[in-house]
Amino acid sequence: MSLEVISMREPDEPTTSERVLLSSGRYVHFGPFRIDQQRQEVTRDGARLKLQGKVYQVLLTLLEKPGEVVTREELRFRLWPADTHVNYDANVNTTVNKLRQALGDSTDKPLYIETIPRKGYCLLVQPEITDKPPLRISQSEPSSDSVRNSRTLSFSKSDVWVVLGVIGLILAGMLLGAGITRLWINHFAPTAPYPLSIIFSHSTTAFF
Repeated sequence: MSLEVISMREPDEPTTSERVLLSSGRYVHFGPFRIDQQRQEVTRDGARLKLQGKVYQVLLTLLEKPGEVVTREELRFRLWPADTHVNYDANVNTTVNKLRQALGDSTDKPLYIETIPRKGYCLLVQPEITDKPPLRISQSEPSSDSVRNSRTLSFSKSDVWVVLGVIGLILAGMLLGAGITRLWINHFAPTAPYPLSIIFSHSTTAFF
């Protein structure tokens, strides 16, 4: 008779392997956002977001457990020491709302942070951890100097063609003029009644 092993873990209880270790890399990416953990900076498409310290801590707490419910008690222990006397519920709600505002998220149609009624909050995206810095856009785009040089090069080539065209027209005009002159001389020279030498000799004899 075989024994059936029954797991005592709840069906929706997350395993520890699903949790993200933010310490495994410097940069955290999710959606259009990037976090530099060393500098504690959050940027969206390269533009830096201004997050207060507690708002930043809430974001890190959610990133550590993507797809899981982060309870209000977890956020309370993460944000305030045990001997701090504040209205925890109100302050947690305010801090999460500030984070939503910074991310451009909403409670009606959440893209990043979903409110789990009477429990806490859940991060809807899966972050990526890496040590490689992001590639700068300026590296992929041609610099202004290269664009200027290419334009100068194209202009110089066009100028050379213009000069060559002008020279060609001048040479063609010179050849055409020389040909017309030669034809004119050959056409009108035989029409003289007497050669110039005979005319000159007759005039000299008559003079004497």
